[in-house]
Amino acid sequence: MEFLKIDNLCKIYGQNDSRIVALDHVSLTIGKGEFTAIVGSSGSGKSTLLHALAGVDAPTSGRIYLNGQDVYAGSNESLAIFRRRQVGMIYQFHNLIPSLNVAENITLPILMDRRKVNQERLEELLGLLGLRDRRNHMPDQLSGGQQQRVAIGRALMNAPQIVLADEPTGSLDSQNGHEIIRLLKESHERYRQTLIVVTHDENIALQAERIICISDGKIVEDERQTGM
Repeated sequence: MEFLKIDNLCKIYGQNDSRIVALDHVSLTIGKGEFTAIVGSSGSGKSTLLHALAGVDAPTSGRIYLNGQDVYAGSNESLAIFRRRQVGMIYQFHNLIPSLNVAENITLPILMDRRKVNQERLEELLGLLGLRDRRNHMPDQLSGGQQQRVAIGRALMNAPQIVLADEPTGSLDSQNGHEIIRLLKESHERYRQTLIVVTHDENIALQAERIICISDGKIVEDERQTGM
């Protein structure tokens, strides 16, 4: 069974003269544990595709299957559970809750799901991200790179099957950007989660096992990296 299958996906915004085709019959499959980069110019549809995969922006037509299950076929409640438990989403801006400390921000998805926090996993993530000595710090006491590490921890805390990152280094300087990608790669290798990164940075894309290029809502290139 294919792990992640996108079948004839379309996303259209507006009507008539204001009609914009963001995704135009996109089809592809992504294997379990793959690290895939999605590249393309601004407005190409790459972020729209990522948000559809995350369950936050329903397609106009087409299907997304995870382990054979149609992501959008169920109720709004089942879609919300999918977003909380199966997907870890990392945005360009960290979107941390300013009134919560580092540990509380990381465990927020678990608490919102009314489940018990796995303290062993929390400690492992704090160590992986270099945040053990910052666990009680508030977001405004952290650097931009540290805040993005917290956002990564929040995305990984639920042990999701898929980690999606939308320009995760876009708001950081080059040094912090390289560190964030290193951490994403390390967590991908450690947990063998499927990692999909949208980026305009060629250096980031070249670290992926597979590069998918999108233009005008269509896949124009799909290349696997040799030696990866």
